Amino acid sequence: MKRIYLILGGLMLCLLLSACGTEDQTSIFSTSSTTDDASSSVDVARVPWDYRIMQGKVGDLVGSDMTILPDNVMLPNDNNFATGDAVWTLQYMDAEITTDEQKRNQLQLSAWGTLKSYKDEASAKKDIAELKETIQTELDLVGVYKTENQGKFREFAVVAMPSGNVIKQPISEEKYASLKDQKKVKANIEQIHDFGDYDTVYAKFRGWAQ
Repeated sequence: MKRIYLILGGLMLCLLLSACGTEDQTSIFSTSSTTDDASSSVDVARVPWDYRIMQGKVGDLVGSDMTILPDNVMLPNDNNFATGDAVWTLQYMDAEITTDEQKRNQLQLSAWGTLKSYKDEASAKKDIAELKETIQTELDLVGVYKTENQGKFREFAVVAMPSGNVIKQPISEEKYASLKDQKKVKANIEQIHDFGDYDTVYAKFRGWAQ
């Protein structure tokens, strides 16, 4: 028989079974609500998810545009590239997060898209370093809990991220004991900035800092 022990505060209990969410309705992300035929509403948020740098070669020149090999991505030829030149591109991925009334979440990732081109890798790395940054910060600890199944225990911590999403992480027994009476916890997070609106940021958990 499975038993669940919770150490939480008040109304925050409903957050525990959500691995990732957009609970804060005053979040900087634009969200939309929809209602299906069964009169149940869902919240949908689109957030920046990841960036990467790719190296390729200039293919065909088409008017003021160019294709980037090997995938034949079409981009403006703003830096006067010639066919055969080495080129670096900045690519992005975003995510659509759907949250229902029970705080259950679905995540759908976009395909990689290409934003801009560079003549050298150093310039591309400079831009991506500003769009993806890892920092150490203090997070609100929603609570910790443990489950038992056939005599085996598993421990978890739930924290609220700066961008409004709530995440759940497995922890050790020692970590459980050290956190169960805490309200704050230090962690490493990766901040993903929106390319078109730098102040729009999505935070990802990247490990405990203590």
